[in-house]
Amino acid sequence: MPRLNPLIRVGLPVFAAAALAAGFRAHAQPTWDWPSKAKNLKVLPEDSPPEKLRAVMTGFTRALGVRCPYCHVGKEGAPLSTFDFASDDNPKKQIARDMLNMLGDINADLKKMKLTGSRRVNMWCHTCHDGRPRPATLVEELTAAYDSTGVDTTIAAYQHLRTRYYGRSSYDFGEGSLLELGAMLAERDRYDDAIRILKLNVEMSPGSVRALVGLAEGYQESGRKVEAVQTYRKALQLDPENQRARRGLEELGQPVK
Repeated sequence: MPRLNPLIRVGLPVFAAAALAAGFRAHAQPTWDWPSKAKNLKVLPEDSPPEKLRAVMTGFTRALGVRCPYCHVGKEGAPLSTFDFASDDNPKKQIARDMLNMLGDINADLKKMKLTGSRRVNMWCHTCHDGRPRPATLVEELTAAYDSTGVDTTIAAYQHLRTRYYGRSSYDFGEGSLLELGAMLAERDRYDDAIRILKLNVEMSPGSVRALVGLAEGYQESGRKVEAVQTYRKALQLDPENQRARRGLEELGQPVK
């Protein structure tokens, strides 16, 4: 009998409620029935009843924003009866098992800590994933896109992620993310690409002094003095006392007013 992960012991009622409330059966194939005895369970208890198995699996799909083929052997859109759920051929299935064990270890450690607050802190899949298969930051995702195929793909990736996730806590779409990416590209001497990212930041955050100053500093660092001065002045129109904009103009030998 495999050890019962603390995540499963504590989280099953929560996952079950979420599954039932969302009407999970509406997404399943009409002919599919959860097995009375599942095969090849290595972290979940071997005698997990259908309703608990369904709740846990539904919790995974919601936490990661994925569907059954992400971890199991089967074709998207095909009847669930055609899936080989017992197979270990999909390597992501073992990753899921490892993640479950990791969560159990983390929650066990949390129970040993003297934490403040009226309720005990717990870690769940959605604590890190929050609807994403890969729990990376926006900057990490965009950096990977840039390193793969360049700035055009990076901008397209940003727009795609923003369309899908904006308004949720999955990614930080504030000015800081694109400022960080722009600074990273400038450090690589990719000034033209950095400025494109910083201009996108201004476009996505209209009226943001922070985004304007970041773009002005990008212009300044790349040697585009005229554009730097113009952008610093735009920032000062919104915030006349902004010290970074004032210092930038002074460094460029321009009057602040």
